[in-house]
Parts: sequence; C-alpha cells; structure tokens
Amino acid sequence: MPILKSNVWTWIREYSLIVAGIFIYVLGWTIFLVPNNMVGGGVTGISSIVQYATGGVVKMGYTYFLINVGLIIAGVLSLGKSFGGKTVVAIVLASIGLNVLQELIPIESPFIQTFVLQDNNKLMCTIMGGIMVGVGIGMTMSAGGSTGGTDIIALMVNKRKNISPGKMILFMDIVIICSSLLVPSYTPDGELVPFVDKILTVVYGLILITVNSYVLDIYLSGSRQSVQLFILSRKYGEIADAIVRDLRHGVTVLDGEGWYTKQQCKVLMVIIRKADLNLCLRYIKTIDPDVFMSVSSAAGVYGRGFDAIKVSAAKPEQKQ
Repeated sequence: MPILKSNVWTWIREYSLIVAGIFIYVLGWTIFLVPNNMVGGGVTGISSIVQYATGGVVKMGYTYFLINVGLIIAGVLSLGKSFGGKTVVAIVLASIGLNVLQELIPIESPFIQTFVLQDNNKLMCTIMGGIMVGVGIGMTMSAGGSTGGTDIIALMVNKRKNISPGKMILFMDIVIICSSLLVPSYTPDGELVPFVDKILTVVYGLILITVNSYVLDIYLSGSRQSVQLFILSRKYGEIADAIVRDLRHGVTVLDGEGWYTKQQCKVLMVIIRKADLNLCLRYIKTIDPDVFMSVSSAAGVYGRGFDAIKVSAAKPEQKQ
C-alpha cells in the first residue's frame, strides 16, 4: 500500500491550482479592468466589448461561455479528453465568476470607488489587472487546463510548433482589442464613451496584454523547470520501487563506489518537475531518514513525460 496517495494528491493539487487561478483571473477583471471599461484580449476581451456595448445588460459570463463551447470541442480533439475536462471546469468557473463577482463587488462599492476610480489611475489598474490575469492563466495552464478562448488556440499551436503561448496570445489579442474601436461602448451610468477615450482604451488594452503575456511566460517557464536528483541509500530498492510505482516517475540505477570506504553502492538518478520535488523528497525521507541526496536544476529535459523537441526534420538532399 503506498505511503502517500500520489494520484489523489496530484488530482487535488491540479484542480486547486485551477480554482485558484480562475479566482485570481476573474478578480483582476472585476476589480481593475471592468470598472475602467478596459478591453482585453481573447474571449474575455470579446465578452467585455459585448457587455460595454449593451450597457451591462449582457454580462461577460454569458458571452464568454457561449463562445468557448466551440473552442472546447476543438481543444478536446487536438489536446485530449483530460485537457477538455479541466478546461470545461475552468470555463464554467470563469463564466460564473465573471457574473457573480460583479454583483458581489459592484462598481458602486466603496472599495472600487476609493481604490480604483477615485484617482482615475488607469495605468495602475491596467498593470495590476494584467498581472492578475497573467498569473491566473498561468496557474490554470500549468495544471493542464485553460481559461478558454485564445488560450486553447495557443496550446494547440504550442503542441506542434515551438511558439510560446504568451506570444501567440499576444498576436490574437491585438486584433481583438483594435476591433473594439468599431463597436460603441457605454459606461455603467449609460453614457456613451467618446471615440477619443476609446482610442486611449485601446492603448491601455495593448499595455494590458503585454503585461499579461510577459507574466504568463514567466510563470509557465518557472512551472516547467525540472530538477535532477542523485540518491544514495541502503534502501535504494525500496525507494526506486516507490518512485516508479507511487510517484509515476522513471528511475535510473547507476553503479558507484565510495572512494573513502572503498565499498560498492547503487546511485539512483531521478529527473522530475520542480513542482513535484517537495512531494518526492517527503516520500524518500519517509522510507529512509538517513538518505543522502543531491538536487540540481536541469536546463532542459526532453522526451517522454517532459518537453517535446519541436524542430523541423531536415529534408533529405535531392540527388543531382
């Protein structure tokens, strides 16, 4: 019987990351972006344009959910059922959150009026909103899901080409933000937003998606880092079996010799994601409290279970 229920722990960790990421994502829109009539990218940006155009009659959550239905189907076909399941959860939570949080934290609330609208500091709101949205998307993507929309398209492209999700999302978001100039917008008070102000909104929107994509790439590059472990223990067999059976990671057994003791020994080499390191260390420590280990960062790990090598195959030279 495994000491730790790694599968249950993995499931709890992944879905906890998704829930937390969606909450941060929705909170960034609700507090900093919507009160300032900001327009972002992706399906959320389209949903914000619809909400502003209808004077708040059609909430963002409804448009967000409807557009994502078709994209979810495309994501399932391209990325697998596991991706689809997690993304459905993320999209449902985001759709509900975009509507509910606007009711719980309305624009008329003292918090929004004091900290967001009082000084009319749209640049600060743009940066804070972009950071929260980027972190939220990054947390959701790192758990194997997506907030939908252009995220799904970016992941499908990233699966086949070595293009970062942040840059792909950035390109598509620019088109969506600029399209907001073609649609009339109304403030929560029902006033038509002047065209000059809409141009400024586009500028802030471009700043928003730049911050968003930068934060997203930083978060994803950090969550995908791998580490290499060298483990020396008299219980190397138990540790190796436990890592393979319970933690679902590969183990390589190397022959070694302690030069001081002149005794033969076995060295276990394990490469895992940095996010799984603490769980692995606790597991090993439970089996052998006197274990000796070294941990080092791996610049890149490619192959089964890790990153794919995304390079084009060289074309054979044609015979003259």
